[in-house]
Amino acid sequence: MNNYGESNGDLNVHEKQVEGRDHGENGDGSGNGVILGIDGGTTSTVCVCIPFFPSSNTLPKPLLVLGRAVSGCSNHNSVGETAARDTLEEVMAEALSKSGSNWSTVHAVCLGVSGVNHPTDQERILNWLREIFPSHVKLYVQNDAVAALASGTMGKLHGCVLIAGTGCISYGFAEDGREARASGAGPVLGDWGSGYGIAAKALTAVIRAHDGRGQQTLLTNKILKALCLSSPDELIGWTYADPSWARIAALVPEVVSCAEACDEVATKILVDAVQDLALSVKAVVQKLSLCGEDGNGFFPVVMVGGVLEANRTWDIGKEVVKCIKEQFPGAHPIRPQVEPAVGAALLAWNFLMKESTENCDS
Repeated sequence: MNNYGESNGDLNVHEKQVEGRDHGENGDGSGNGVILGIDGGTTSTVCVCIPFFPSSNTLPKPLLVLGRAVSGCSNHNSVGETAARDTLEEVMAEALSKSGSNWSTVHAVCLGVSGVNHPTDQERILNWLREIFPSHVKLYVQNDAVAALASGTMGKLHGCVLIAGTGCISYGFAEDGREARASGAGPVLGDWGSGYGIAAKALTAVIRAHDGRGQQTLLTNKILKALCLSSPDELIGWTYADPSWARIAALVPEVVSCAEACDEVATKILVDAVQDLALSVKAVVQKLSLCGEDGNGFFPVVMVGGVLEANRTWDIGKEVVKCIKEQFPGAHPIRPQVEPAVGAALLAWNFLMKESTENCDS
């Protein structure tokens, strides 16, 4: 996502960073406290701070972002628990500082982070947060795919999201609250539609072409030039010197360029990736019956991640949508105009309003 200030439907998001001031007199609502939304991916972690409006059932338009901060990876499976926790605390502190707020003004926190695959993962991270925030703060922990879905539906948990960046995952919610996921198990277990999966296949193809096991491909010269290497033999040392997922996934544009030049090997890699990504969405849709009994029901498909961005002639995202709609004509693709961290903040606000309503009714 590159443009966080444009409209999505009828809700705009404006960013305002004011340091060292009390916002209570600004008319932006932050005198009532703030809400934090965090998107913790494999590559980076983003935190936004929005004002809390306790007396309103609808969010103001435009929605104001008081502070935004970016830090490194917070996936505990990738960097370990200590580093992940430090990153989360650092990015939240910076967002609060930029908004002119502090820990005591926080009403709710929603953290969407990759690597949350089981209730034990949620509880571990909740325990970290409980040590940071006062006891009155409402804390919510979700997989980062949930925050990404909310960024396209403005906080409503219904439909399906497909994330394809360094990693990939499909996640969905039915209107009755049931949820399902597909893919997202990491590169070792085969997220082949991801940026890492595409680039890893390309590197493998170069090695196979070099030693005679595979056909010749434009990928060889393209990748060697991009990495400033002189021979495919040097790829082995380059790959294992730092086999980080994001470093390898950064080669995806080279694969797309070769496919655009009609290279058979590169084209097959992308076609296979499209099929894998579409299949993960189809699996979630079928588990949750999002398409209705006749298979033609309307449901949103939120598309997130660099692999799906429509900025090349060989458009992976467009091809994925085409595959999905062949089976589910009611699928409605959405490219969010706000980032997943804002989606996480919207989730926290919606959770708070729902709990408030339930308390009033009881």
